Amino acid sequence: MQHDSKNLILAIVLSLGIFVVWKVFVIDPQMERKQQAQTELAKKNPQANGVANGVANGGTNGEIAPGTPQAPGSAMPNIPTGIVPADVALSKTKRIKINTEKLDGTINLTGALFDDLRLKDYKETIKKDSPIITLLAPNGTKHGFFAEQGWQPASGQNIKVPTSKTVWSVSGNDTLTSDNPVTLTWNNGSGLTFKRTISVDQNYMFAIKQEVTNNSSNLVSLFPYARVQRQEIPKLQGVFVIHEGLIGALGEDVPELDYSDARDGEKVEAKSTGGWLGITDKYWAVATVPDQKKEFFGVMKHFPNGTRDAFQVHYVSEKPISIAPGATSSYSNHLFAGAKVVNTLKAYEDKLGILKFSNLVDWGWFYFLTKPMFVLLHAIQSVVGNFGIAILLITLIVKAAFFPIANKSYKSMAQMKKLQPKMAELKERYKEDRQELQKQTMALYKKEKVSPVAGCLPMLLQIPVFFSLYKVLFVTIEMRHAPFYLWIKDLSAADPTSIFNLFGLLPYTPPAIMMIGVLPLIMGVTMWIQMKLNPAPTDPIQAQMFNIMPIAFTFMLGTFPAGLVLYWAWNNFLSIIQQYTIMRQQGVDITLMDNILDGLPSFLKKKKSK
Repeated sequence: MQHDSKNLILAIVLSLGIFVVWKVFVIDPQMERKQQAQTELAKKNPQANGVANGVANGGTNGEIAPGTPQAPGSAMPNIPTGIVPADVALSKTKRIKINTEKLDGTINLTGALFDDLRLKDYKETIKKDSPIITLLAPNGTKHGFFAEQGWQPASGQNIKVPTSKTVWSVSGNDTLTSDNPVTLTWNNGSGLTFKRTISVDQNYMFAIKQEVTNNSSNLVSLFPYARVQRQEIPKLQGVFVIHEGLIGALGEDVPELDYSDARDGEKVEAKSTGGWLGITDKYWAVATVPDQKKEFFGVMKHFPNGTRDAFQVHYVSEKPISIAPGATSSYSNHLFAGAKVVNTLKAYEDKLGILKFSNLVDWGWFYFLTKPMFVLLHAIQSVVGNFGIAILLITLIVKAAFFPIANKSYKSMAQMKKLQPKMAELKERYKEDRQELQKQTMALYKKEKVSPVAGCLPMLLQIPVFFSLYKVLFVTIEMRHAPFYLWIKDLSAADPTSIFNLFGLLPYTPPAIMMIGVLPLIMGVTMWIQMKLNPAPTDPIQAQMFNIMPIAFTFMLGTFPAGLVLYWAWNNFLSIIQQYTIMRQQGVDITLMDNILDGLPSFLKKKKSK
């Protein structure tokens, strides 16, 4: 047992050492190279960087002369300090309707802003009368969230361009549908006519074509830009395995910037050809997508403004578009605003050529496990029609895949149990000499060709599967509100029942830590039975830890998604059957009840003996 304790300490030290080495030699150098690249980029691209800062710091709101190079953070965007009710904000401006199979909302003709959007297919809760998800909201409301496209003049050109205060006119159709685009126009009064054609597909992707007709006598150079801004930090999941905040694809990188880090002054600035910039929630996202064949300068940052915050991503074209007198030039981009449906994002990535667009879903570091798990789960669900059944079948598939290894492990455990009498003899013989006991024990293992750590293998094999399934259940919208049977109405949420209110019989809602429902209890019991198939460790501390472990896991998994607890409980049940069968085949006495009684507290043992 002393040897096992030393191994445990060594494993912990090595794990910490690996983490430190990884941080010092991989993470820190990457961050340093990234900062150096951003500094060099700012020096090499002073004009584009200046225009980008103009966009970032409020140039589109008319507070700064458009196109004038600005130092980062030298001015603030136009963020109202007060909060306006959403219905009041919507009623103050003229709007055109958005009405598709999946979207409902309006486009603000003042600034041509996308600032009012709801998702018809998704509700806030599983209740029938629950309101649908509101994604975008006007500037100055409680959680203002909007997107904008526009133009910035090149340095030295004093050109009047449309801003977020410009009122556009509608030409023709005044309702945006999947079949009918809308066209907006504005004349600057100095020979330039700006035209914007907006269309939307059957899902969540808007296409925006911006045209400028130059009827003046001068050559005009303009930088196209777009931005997405969110005001205030939304309600977050608060779980480390998922990113919520600013995100993008810039070259080979997919930078992520948390709200807290952005508020602390961190920002991202990079040049890219192809890519996108957005703000993501767990299930929804808004992302602006520039022309994938042209270079742009992308920025993610935070703007403090007294008691209110603004988090913004934006890009500006690296090269201006020149419009000769009498000519018309255009720039096309896209705006995604909707649910992060995996197949939909992948289709946009493939058909529109949007670089790494499926990375809007946070697959995590172990994407090579998480993605295949999602594909398999989704494929099985498409056949059986229920994600819960798909989880049960995936567990069987995983069990079959690891059957040879697990069998070998369980055989080793059975052999270990057969050695218990010999182990007891050694312990009695060398009870005064721990070093000799350890030496003789290892010699016995070698002679009998038994590995004392082989029994841990089935548990270790579960960990990557467990993690990948947890990630799929937690981050993919396909699992959101997916029902199983009986009381499980949402596999992505925790079991809603609790033993502490007698599973709903008492009119009392326990705190989260006490929400121990039916599924977590089943999982805990099956884990306990599986452990009791083996004799208790001779070391009293380890034996106590083994007794506590099922209880600790029951409380811990009580707050986990029900689908994950379903997987763990079903896997335990299958493991019990497999281990029981192998022990019988190996001729090992199955002393389950004796092991259970040995694990009882002493006062219960005495009571039982009477």
